[in-house]
Amino acid sequence: MKVIGIGDNVVDQYAHIHMRYPGGNALNFSVYATLLGCSSAYLGVFGDDTAAAQVRATLQRLGVDASRCRQVSGENGCASLTIEQGERRFLGSNQGGVSRFTPMDFVLDDPDYLRSFALIHTGSYSYVDAQLPALSRLGVPISYDFSDDFHLPAALALCPWLDFAFFSCAELTPEHSRDILLQAVAAGADCAVATRGAQPALLFDGRRWYEQTPRRVVPVDTLGAGDAFITAFLLGYFKLGSQTTAVAQVSPPSMTPAGTATPDADRIAASLAKAADFAAEICLREGSFGFGERY
Repeated sequence: MKVIGIGDNVVDQYAHIHMRYPGGNALNFSVYATLLGCSSAYLGVFGDDTAAAQVRATLQRLGVDASRCRQVSGENGCASLTIEQGERRFLGSNQGGVSRFTPMDFVLDDPDYLRSFALIHTGSYSYVDAQLPALSRLGVPISYDFSDDFHLPAALALCPWLDFAFFSCAELTPEHSRDILLQAVAAGADCAVATRGAQPALLFDGRRWYEQTPRRVVPVDTLGAGDAFITAFLLGYFKLGSQTTAVAQVSPPSMTPAGTATPDADRIAASLAKAADFAAEICLREGSFGFGERY
């Protein structure tokens, strides 16, 4: 199984210890997929400063294919933050650096390359919203992370192009979170998920509701936990789906009694459990996945 993250990469600068770590939602997805045993690629824009060099070197060390990325003269994406009792607190960013001014049309240059992947993941900081209709026509499932500062009408306008829509709702009530997921699926997303920090995550697939309680750990750093949850859920879902398809091809069809869990329900529940496990594991690492340097 091959997957690709398209969009943002940054260096997260920890002001209190003068260390910086590679990160960014799309890049984290690609790295986490590799850590979970998948073949992955990353497609985005790098600057030409030392921060960009750090990120590119890290991807090479991890075996994430970044050969089709663009490099542009200027400052790489960068965010400044600190950690308070294991929780991240952002202090500011350059809003993606060179990515802000680099058209992302190039990601569509080779449709056959993109069709070679089982899944495309992107998000709200990736500057690829304008390319979503064309990406959706490739026939590859698309996952999108709206993060926690989404404008709901704008998010719903993108849902017709999405298979999976993720929202960070840690500051919202369960009722408000459920309403967002209902609207996202009604707008066109096949499946909508709300991660809610230390509270149970919610998922709605248009038929059933699911909850997943987080694994309790004493966090070293919560940066990347949401991205880890997304990645592990998606990989688990697709891997279990391929296993289910293989079994179905050699087994006679069976009826599912009304009111009982369907095979897809079991697949979703198992994938949510994997997501909670991996998110907890990432909370025990510095940065999104380590590989820090002093600055």
